Amino acid sequence: MDQAIVELTQKVDRLTEQIAFLAEEARLEKRRRQEWDELKSDLTPIANDIFRLSTEQLNEVEQYVRLEDILRLAKRLARNTRNLEQMLDQVESLAELGRDMTPLSQDAFLTMMNRLDEMERKGYFTFLQGGMAILDNIVESFTEDDVRQLGENVVLILQTVKEMTQPEVMRMMQNTAVVMREEEPNENVSMFSILRQLNDPAVKKGLSKTLTVLRAVSEN
Repeated sequence: MDQAIVELTQKVDRLTEQIAFLAEEARLEKRRRQEWDELKSDLTPIANDIFRLSTEQLNEVEQYVRLEDILRLAKRLARNTRNLEQMLDQVESLAELGRDMTPLSQDAFLTMMNRLDEMERKGYFTFLQGGMAILDNIVESFTEDDVRQLGENVVLILQTVKEMTQPEVMRMMQNTAVVMREEEPNENVSMFSILRQLNDPAVKKGLSKTLTVLRAVSEN
């Protein structure tokens, strides 16, 4: 008898546990239904607004876009999903590269600003402004025909400048300029003193070069 009572008590306990479990499940299910009903009640106005706005927007573009166009675009996007992913990967890589390059670009910008400041202090920009004024004067002073002739003779001009800038020619021009600036001509010089200077080897060499230049000029 006692054993039967014990078994009956155990069965009642198990039944009580099962009833409690079912009651808890029913309570949770009721709560989920209530939450779902609340969510539907909250989303219904939003869905209605989205549907209304979509209808209005589609009515505006109805003459330009048809439903089959949208479906075809959607299919094309679906087919190119991998390409879109690769493109996004490239964009992310470029963004990372930009973040990595930002310190370098800042350093380069600071270096450039310091260099420009140094050039300004040394007068480069003032010199360039003066050079622009010189170029303006040159442009205003030459006609189109002058420019054409310069283009035709630019090689000859450069060769002439090259010859004139040889060290010996530049030294001769410098010495001549120094003599003309520093030595005053003697107005009371006699013919005898001139003839006597002709015996000077340097004077003879200078006269020889002068005669050579005159001969070259007369031949041309």
